[in-house]
Amino acid sequence: MDTAANATSRETAAPDAVDLAALARETGVPDVLDELERDLVGLAPVKARIRDIAALLLVDRGRRLVGLPAEPPSLHMCFTGNPGTGKTTVAMRMAEILHRLGYVRKGHLVAVTRDDLVGQYIGHTAPKTREVLKRAMGGVLFIDEAYYLYRPENERDYGQEAIEILLQVMENHRDDLVVILAGYKDRMDTFFQSNPGMASRIAHHIDFPDYSVDELYSISGLMLAKMGYRLAPDAETALREYIARRIALPHFANARSVRNALDRARLRQASRLVAATGRAVSRDDLATITAADLRASRVFNA
Repeated sequence: MDTAANATSRETAAPDAVDLAALARETGVPDVLDELERDLVGLAPVKARIRDIAALLLVDRGRRLVGLPAEPPSLHMCFTGNPGTGKTTVAMRMAEILHRLGYVRKGHLVAVTRDDLVGQYIGHTAPKTREVLKRAMGGVLFIDEAYYLYRPENERDYGQEAIEILLQVMENHRDDLVVILAGYKDRMDTFFQSNPGMASRIAHHIDFPDYSVDELYSISGLMLAKMGYRLAPDAETALREYIARRIALPHFANARSVRNALDRARLRQASRLVAATGRAVSRDDLATITAADLRASRVFNA
């Protein structure tokens, strides 16, 4: 009787070792990290931090498999940086990693701002916030410009109510929801100073640096290829010059500003082609952005 019990115990006992590389391949996390590397130019410190977090979660899963204590790590995050630096894209990849490793049930991303959470009259904020949280459960809630939730100068503002509900859910449902706050670094620092309860729940702070001219030029190439366009040889120099000039102007938004510039260049190209009469427009014409399409921008006259 004792022999049979011992045999059963040995069969059901946790293994003494785990192959982390095999576990990683089984979950597909390396594929997500490779996609992040391929789809986002630059951002080396951000990518390194995401890989570190993925490694932590992988080891945590391995610990559970061998029977070691594995308290789920706190995964709420704060992404800081200027607009257009890839924060939303990284949040989407993070949601996928969390899902593949079993930390969230669905792996979807719900992106919101203050207007989606805060009501305009008494009794309006709680149901709005809870509805957003309900949609986000099992995935990641991404709150952009999160510091706008707190407006101490307005006594009738209801943002604090949304914050209190968020704090409660972040603590009580951290095994089913990850919250990522995002915004400018200085404003997020002020927000955390005014809301220590929120600061104590954020385990990972990741700063997204601005892109260099070379990185933005590479990003523009990816954007154009995805849209089925290419640059004429003289347009390559024009685009580099445009980026260098645009960086120095107000309201620059990194990759977002580059995308806007390419969209306006496409508009000029379309007008130019439609205005050209007397000949058929070739496939090459339809796919090519010229220097003139870029240099018509007001940036070159600033």
